[in-house]
Amino acid sequence: MSNPNFRRRDFLRGSLVAAAMVPFGGALASCASGGGGDEAAPETGGGEVTENNPFGVAEGSTVDAVIFKGGYGVDYVEFAAGVMGGVVGVTPKISASTAIATELQPRFAGGTPPDLIDNSGAQAIGFNTILDQLEDLTDVIDAPNYEGTTIRDTLYEGVLAPGTFGDKLAAINYVLTVYGVWYSSSLFEENGWSVPTTWDEALELGAQAKEQGKYLFCWGKQAATYYQTLAIESAIMQGGDEVRLALENLEPECWSKPAIQDVFAKLEQAVSAGYFAPGGAGTDFTVAQAQWSNEQLAILYPSGSWIENEMKSQTKDGFAMSGFPGLVVDPATAQMGDWLHSPAGEPFIVPSQSANPAGGKELLRAMLSKEAATKFAEEKLAPTVVRDTVPADGFGSTALQWQIEAVEAAAGKVFTYNFTTTYGMNQDQLVVWNSFLDGSIDAAQLTSDLQGITDAVREDDSIEKIEVS
Repeated sequence: MSNPNFRRRDFLRGSLVAAAMVPFGGALASCASGGGGDEAAPETGGGEVTENNPFGVAEGSTVDAVIFKGGYGVDYVEFAAGVMGGVVGVTPKISASTAIATELQPRFAGGTPPDLIDNSGAQAIGFNTILDQLEDLTDVIDAPNYEGTTIRDTLYEGVLAPGTFGDKLAAINYVLTVYGVWYSSSLFEENGWSVPTTWDEALELGAQAKEQGKYLFCWGKQAATYYQTLAIESAIMQGGDEVRLALENLEPECWSKPAIQDVFAKLEQAVSAGYFAPGGAGTDFTVAQAQWSNEQLAILYPSGSWIENEMKSQTKDGFAMSGFPGLVVDPATAQMGDWLHSPAGEPFIVPSQSANPAGGKELLRAMLSKEAATKFAEEKLAPTVVRDTVPADGFGSTALQWQIEAVEAAAGKVFTYNFTTTYGMNQDQLVVWNSFLDGSIDAAQLTSDLQGITDAVREDDSIEKIEVS
């Protein structure tokens, strides 16, 4: 598969995002303090500006919100809309979508976008195609929350960086996603297994699991690139920013970096040893995940913090889900071995040309209230970007307890990367990773195919590039 077709390339054509994205090995980008689109909306929504109505939302107006329906559903926005209704008298219209770009790009083109959008999922709209049509959301984070505290003072450090493009805060990411490798702590305790920290320890664990008729890993066809995420975060933990920046900037031979190749070699060993449950390339991802969470056929699964909520109806009683940050090849030489892969996710945007951008901002302000953020964490078993909303017991969730412990332990040592979503590579990479995990191709071919996808994007002059520093 040396010349893959780029099915999402159209999302990436348009004006260049004039930005050097945040370097996660160094200082975090500051949020914008001005800017905005070429056709900015009025400063208020036509209503009276008060302490309880900082954006001047018009009484009796409607707020049209379209929310990506993924692992978190849409009811959390509906709850926030109820909270908002007690402060500002508006009528919310909350719609769910699993195809944001397909459904909303025509509305942007027609000048009738929604007031608030969760621009997430496999069909998220490329930011560089709509950046000049979005509100600067600095006034949202500078507004008081519903408890009276300035919103920016309630947020975890660094969570505004993913939505900041140049001098513009174009998106506020709502969920504090913690990536890791997830496992049943009760199963590990029952078998006397230790949580691995290195790839060699994981391979040893795979041999122990195989003796009991279990597999180390499993995967589903739509989520094969979860193992790419695991590989990239492992390579960054091992090799540091040199690895991250090579990938982010689409460098020639970036997939041949020694830290990446070392991880690919370990994964190839796991595949060759039969440590992956067979048939993943033909299995729906939730079915495969249930092999881990319910059947316990596999004992480890790499994912983001949405996994507990996504599989809560298919998780064995007493599973006691927990996680660990990732695996390194050699802890003695790992440059970022104690760092955590934890970006803010679920980017919310407010189009300037919507009918009620002030209403969109007000609904976002309601979501950032302590009441709404706490409700989200309790029901979705994942933290938002709002601090101090998860109690020590994690609302009874061992997985949520681990997430908060991991974020606090990282103490600012947090990294992420964005090139796969920035350039819409996931659909093509899925094909490659399914072939690798089922043993159809080896690590050398995996490297070649991934590099081919990267090179095709880099060499396509119709795709605007974002330089990461």
